[in-house]
Amino acid sequence: MRHVDSDDQRGGQPRTPENSPHLTVFDRFATATATRASRAGFFVFCVALVLIWIPSIAVLPSVDTWQLVINTATTIITFLLVALLQNTQSRSDAAIQAKLNAISDALADFMGELSSQYPELDNHRRELTDAVGLEDREGSS
Repeated sequence: MRHVDSDDQRGGQPRTPENSPHLTVFDRFATATATRASRAGFFVFCVALVLIWIPSIAVLPSVDTWQLVINTATTIITFLLVALLQNTQSRSDAAIQAKLNAISDALADFMGELSSQYPELDNHRRELTDAVGLEDREGSS
């Protein structure tokens, strides 16, 4: 079992998604965007966009053009954010799954060590390994 240190080896800084060495430029950008989009400032930006759009009817030639402007702007923003947020969510799901796998593996190892003293733990260990597929992962590594 490998111990993961929460401090970066280079500077003692806690490891965050933004400074993790294995992330691509796109992954870091997606993480930063997701962080910013989840803050109140982004909501204020969206409200400001609508508040600027509303009086623009006075300068646009028709109501159709006026509606097209907001529809286009919101569609583009939504499309880009969905792609970026999906990237972040997928990486988050994978990280959580890896942590759960590590916990299950450690628990199965611990149960295996204690099974000589408590024979019923061997049955529980088999159930755990079957339920989470530990043997499949260990064999494929």
